[in-house]
Amino acid sequence: MARGQDDLQHRGIGMTSQRTRERLIQRLYEEGLSNASVLEVIRRTPRHLFVDEAFAHRAYEDTALPIGHNQTISQPYMVGRMTELLLAAGPLDKVLEIGTGSGYQTAVLAQVVERVFSVERIQALQERAKERLQALNLRNVVFRWGDGWEGWPALASYNGIIVTAAAAEVPQALLDQLAPGGRLVIPVGAGDVQQLMLIVREENGFSRHVLDAVRFVPLLNGPVA
Repeated sequence: MARGQDDLQHRGIGMTSQRTRERLIQRLYEEGLSNASVLEVIRRTPRHLFVDEAFAHRAYEDTALPIGHNQTISQPYMVGRMTELLLAAGPLDKVLEIGTGSGYQTAVLAQVVERVFSVERIQALQERAKERLQALNLRNVVFRWGDGWEGWPALASYNGIIVTAAAAEVPQALLDQLAPGGRLVIPVGAGDVQQLMLIVREENGFSRHVLDAVRFVPLLNGPVA
């Protein structure tokens, strides 16, 4: 693809244009997102490149969209909310993401933290996500195909961990891989009963904060080729 065409694809036209993105940012601000860096990253990240072409015209709606394999790309508000929670105590240099999915949350993280380590169980999804991040020249992400319940122990510990699927209970492996003072943002529950949780590793254990009611696909075991 020629550079001009490539730039045009990233900027978008019509329903994927910058004006459409600005409307989304205004809505997210009105819904309570306040971290200027996070909002700016969402503004400039071309979400339409992370969904199938058939859904590109809906990319800047504040809604989850299917990405195949019974998975979804999270709504922009939830991406922003979880990212803000992760960053609330200050800058992070090493973040573990469980559930690469489309790569959209990964791309947002890669622009606000130093390094992202992303685990995905569905190999085909992760390969597409890698291509998208390479096209956007985001080079501070390392990928692993594997079971998200196990985290990535070989590279632990992490200052932040973000989980983009709902776990029936908080995986012990992720708690073990959280650095002192580190923050874990995770949806917990099953079916329609899920809560977003913030867990912080304190000097003498973990503090747990139950936040919003949410709806995520389940965090499943085992890699899938």
